[in-house]
Amino acid sequence: MRSIFSIKWLSSIQPRKQRKFRYNAPLHIKGKFLNVRLSKELQDKYKLRSLRVRSKDKVKILRGQFKGLEGVVERVDLSRERVFVKGAELLKKDGNKIAYPIHPSNLLIVTIGSDDKKRFNIKES
Repeated sequence: MRSIFSIKWLSSIQPRKQRKFRYNAPLHIKGKFLNVRLSKELQDKYKLRSLRVRSKDKVKILRGQFKGLEGVVERVDLSRERVFVKGAELLKKDGNKIAYPIHPSNLLIVTIGSDDKKRFNIKES
C-alpha cells in the first residue's frame, strides 16, 4: 500500500523522508527530477544550466560502465526516474540486447533533439 503524498516531506532533512518524497511523488513532480546538465556551449546559448531530458536529445554518459558513450535518448521512464540511451545495452545469455537504465545525474546533454518552442519559453520579467 502506497502512502499519501505530502509536500511537507520536502522540508525535512531526514533521509528517510527525502526518499519517501521521491518515491511517492506524482509524475508531474517526478518529471522535475529528470533535469540533466547542459554542455558548456548550450549553457551559453540558452542561458540555462540544466534542462529536462527528452527523447531524441543527444547525451553523453559521464559515469558508469558506459562512460564516454554519446548516444540519442530512446526512452525516458518517469516512474523509475531512468533514461535509456541508444548504444548503452546489456547482452543477455540468450543473445538478446536490453536497454540499460541510466540515472539522469550521470548524463550531459550535448545537442537538443526537438524543435519544440515551448521548451524554451521562459517568462521575461
